[in-house]
Amino acid sequence: MIDAHQHFIDFPHPDYAWIDESMQPLRRAAMPDDLEPILRANGVDGCVAVQARESLEETRWLLGLAEQHGFIRGVVGWVDLAADDLPSTLAGLRRQHPHLVGVRNVVQDKPDPDWLLRPEVLKGLEAIRDAGLTYDLLIRPLHMPSVPRLAQAVPGLDMVLDHIGKPDIKAGSDPAWHDAIAAMGEVPGVHCKLSGMITEADHDGWTADHLEPFVRHTVACFGYDRLMFGSDWPVCRLAGEYDAMLAGLRDALGPIDLDDADRLFDATARRFYGLESIR
Repeated sequence: MIDAHQHFIDFPHPDYAWIDESMQPLRRAAMPDDLEPILRANGVDGCVAVQARESLEETRWLLGLAEQHGFIRGVVGWVDLAADDLPSTLAGLRRQHPHLVGVRNVVQDKPDPDWLLRPEVLKGLEAIRDAGLTYDLLIRPLHMPSVPRLAQAVPGLDMVLDHIGKPDIKAGSDPAWHDAIAAMGEVPGVHCKLSGMITEADHDGWTADHLEPFVRHTVACFGYDRLMFGSDWPVCRLAGEYDAMLAGLRDALGPIDLDDADRLFDATARRFYGLESIR
């Protein structure tokens, strides 16, 4: 079982400006020694660590953690997509750190719905593709309609949508998300993480019933061959501990056969991120 999406937080590093006073559960360090027993208790064998700061410093720090802790199977880091030296930066990181499997940028709060289609961004994403890396999409429904066009502009770039696109689960429905994720599901090669959902619901009152329509629609759009489980730990702790989050997802999914469960909770993440090739 692979957790395809979690974070390590070296709080109180100044780059965590997004962790404000309202996020008390996150205002402390969350490190490998904290996560490993949680994974073990929930039957999870390994994880993919994803960037939480927009800096190469953090990317290198995460890669160092992966070299020290065998359960960290891969790292999705951050790079500046517009940097002139991006190809050489990626080549250097790949040469030194086999655990680098992908890149992510914080697009979710950008007001431009077509930020991913800017010429300098497309050039950077071409460099990501050419380096043999994947791209995590941290976006909201506002940005989701640009993804099919992005797939045409950068063919061969393997992409995965984080947190099912962050729909308004608390409101109970999100028509813009509903249509946009259906369109994304029609794009070959685009994957999706069933992650980060309880923090988009009512933090104090969510149940599996609140998650179910969003989970079922995502499954219908992508199928289990393109879906992977992610905890979003420790951010999930804003709304629930790891075991509660995982139980809520399982309940929202309902009965699934063993092959589909294997794809969702293990095989898809291994294949998409190439985890089996890392030594």
